[in-house]
Amino acid sequence: MATAKKPAAKKPAVKKPAPAAKKVAAKKPAAKVAAKKPVAKKVVAKKVVAKKAPAKKVAVKTARKPNAAFMKPMTPSALLAAVVGAAPLPRTEVTKKVWEYIKKHKLQDEANKRNINGDDKLKAVFGGKKTVSMFEMTKLISGHLK
Repeated sequence: MATAKKPAAKKPAVKKPAPAAKKVAAKKPAAKVAAKKPVAKKVVAKKVVAKKAPAKKVAVKTARKPNAAFMKPMTPSALLAAVVGAAPLPRTEVTKKVWEYIKKHKLQDEANKRNINGDDKLKAVFGGKKTVSMFEMTKLISGHLK
């Protein structure tokens, strides 16, 4: 038996747009574009609507833990004990007590608040210096703690 071949089905022809039409649209003279009158635009008041900011993640703050070195009780020397007391105290408490003493006796210099004018008790702690800066004061006090 001979098989009969079926004729292949013809595909419909796809029409392509004419390339000449594209070129004509692209080549508009600039003079005609500029010659158009500008259209009057109406200015309409726009409503300003406050937008809500996206919700931010809030960091949970935990209580700061003090450094163990600052919280270790230190024994003050005899000279420093005359100002802050003889009981062992952490460095932070020693500094607070020294500042309480300075404020109570008005030993902070009026012209330059960074300077401390020592009285007899503080002069002994400051190594005989009459006036020291508050930064130098902490250095000198640390030498009197064991």
